[in-house]
Amino acid sequence: MNVRCDELRATDLARGHSLPSEAMTLQPYWWMAAPRDTEISDALPAQTDVAIVGSGFTGLSAALTLLKRGRSVVVLERDVPGFGASTRNGGQIGSGNQKFRVKKLIELRGRRKAEELLREGTRMLDYIEHLISSENIECYFQRCGRFRGAMHPSHFEAMARDMEDLKSVAGVESFMVPKSEQHSEIGSDAFFGGSVLPNDASLHPGLYHQGLIDKVRSAGGVIVGHAEVFSIDETPEGFTVKTAKGDLRCRETIIATNGYTGGVVPELQRRIVPIGSALIATDEIPETLLAKLLPKNRVYGNTNRVFYYYRRAPSERRIIWGGRVGRLVDRASPSAFRHLARDMLHVFPELSDVKVTHGWDGLIGYTFDEVPHLGRTRQGIHYALGYCGTGVSRATYFGNKIALRLLGDPDGRTAFDDLTFPSFPLHPIAKHAVPVVETWYRVRDAMQK
Repeated sequence: MNVRCDELRATDLARGHSLPSEAMTLQPYWWMAAPRDTEISDALPAQTDVAIVGSGFTGLSAALTLLKRGRSVVVLERDVPGFGASTRNGGQIGSGNQKFRVKKLIELRGRRKAEELLREGTRMLDYIEHLISSENIECYFQRCGRFRGAMHPSHFEAMARDMEDLKSVAGVESFMVPKSEQHSEIGSDAFFGGSVLPNDASLHPGLYHQGLIDKVRSAGGVIVGHAEVFSIDETPEGFTVKTAKGDLRCRETIIATNGYTGGVVPELQRRIVPIGSALIATDEIPETLLAKLLPKNRVYGNTNRVFYYYRRAPSERRIIWGGRVGRLVDRASPSAFRHLARDMLHVFPELSDVKVTHGWDGLIGYTFDEVPHLGRTRQGIHYALGYCGTGVSRATYFGNKIALRLLGDPDGRTAFDDLTFPSFPLHPIAKHAVPVVETWYRVRDAMQK
């Protein structure tokens, strides 16, 4: 199939098996408004109060909290600052309540702990709104609400019960939209109704990340790119962090690497499995069509086990569509994103002739118990990670909390503090099992249609 960059339609991508790499831009759409700075990087100082490994939302949020408390901070990044998932996600912001149905969470943790976790989830969403507002970060934050489409009639009934439980246990507002009324929420017949969480939000992750970088640097923080960390060694005064740009002495260290967590701290590596997430962006769509497809301009998802998520791009007439990474394909080829185009056209067949301009992927950090964790290792290294695909608000909030904990501030306490952080049994096998599990889930999803 011969396809030029200026004519890669969604239908071409959905059908294509050997598309040339030039057919679309293989990097995040968000980088158009917030390009990664490949040249400028702060010099590595000899010492600092706190070294933070990872320049995503967690690391920058922690850095900002520490700098405001008078600590010196160096943020270390293996690649260009912001290269990882913080600038590669879909920009959807929830409270983190979507991983378990309330009834299941109560079965796992007990009612009291479930209520604590769910209510803290709503505080995460409030915190990121407060931070963006107080720091005047221009990133198109808005409380747009979330519509989640039911893929089967039984899913609708299950969601309705879960929304009732969520209101009863955590006070979270929601409402159900039956199939007969779903065109008020979405211009598609692909679902059997759905639920709406009106307080969920969205932002431009590239601009949000750049705003955090600017705030950290203006507060005196140092951000060093291309400074891969090779080891963290204890010293009488704290730690020596050995990096690709030299050694850094510090009193305290925070690991904030989530899905990009490597072997520098084996205790953490065993507890995180990276899972790939991929996204595409369309070219601009006529306003009349976009208003028909997404009339409320919410963020969107579905009830599949291997789900997809989508939204309108802020300030432009594009759709951002995400899901799991393609399997058994060249990840550096547009063909790796054809399953996303197929899902998009299943929901919105009207987009068949719309061009697809960008495709990219990133790594989500998954934990064995599917909840995030923060704490301190046996070596005394602080950490916050494991957001399981809901990291925009969780990472920002956990970054603030782990910084407060490092400072000994009682406000650093969370409902997650007393949760055991389990390792993955047979961790190397668990990493390779992800494609098998995903395939099985896709089969089960297909059987329910």
